[in-house]
Amino acid sequence: MTTKESRSSTGLILPSYARDDASHPALNTPEYHSSALRHPQQPLQYLPEYLTEVTGPLLGQDRCGEHDHDLTVQHDGEPLGERIIVSGRVLDSGGKPVPNTLVEVWQANSAGRYLHQGDRHPAPLDPNFSGTGRCMTDEDGFYRFITIKPGAYPWRNHDNAWRPAHIHFSLCGQAFTQRLITQMYFPGDPLFYQDPIFNSVRDPKARDRMISRFDLDTTVPEWALSYKFDIVLRGPHASVFEDEEDDD
Repeated sequence: MTTKESRSSTGLILPSYARDDASHPALNTPEYHSSALRHPQQPLQYLPEYLTEVTGPLLGQDRCGEHDHDLTVQHDGEPLGERIIVSGRVLDSGGKPVPNTLVEVWQANSAGRYLHQGDRHPAPLDPNFSGTGRCMTDEDGFYRFITIKPGAYPWRNHDNAWRPAHIHFSLCGQAFTQRLITQMYFPGDPLFYQDPIFNSVRDPKARDRMISRFDLDTTVPEWALSYKFDIVLRGPHASVFEDEEDDD
């Protein structure tokens, strides 16, 4: 991977990494049928970054409520399904921690259904589970969520198509224009082989970076299993990020 320097409108010099086409999906991935309608049809245009883009809105601790990190206590009752802990670190190139950055998640419930008007999957909604959460990384780049393991769901991309269980992650840097989005999968999922979104990442090592690892050391005995998922923003071991937000 080659790098070059770029200068922001504020004068800060930043390393700029060339796009890794082996790790990141092609903008048009025919196996993922929706990409035919969503990918850019014209050459991309550079949008200059001004002070307003890098100074606001502020995305700090005041954006997080007391229970935003715990998706299991946001309603009057407990949600149905397997309670899990998902935690890890947000890191920059070279393993440098990224503190005080906003991390958001959204996911389907344990039956594989989103609380979204566009989701008509004939699975039950859970009145005690909204499927969204947020938190800030600490000074060492750590984040932690308590949630319910999501279920797989059908999505009509191809014959008998099902999406593997996954959680969407959104990370915001100093401004919303720096937002990055990725998906976290669970180890050993039998649906990996037939999922065109997962397999649009052609490099097997990059696909592995989208899979969390089970971590017995951070489980809570008799209460919740735990999965670790580190997110690397840049460099040769960077996580795989989506080019635009996707409801799937």
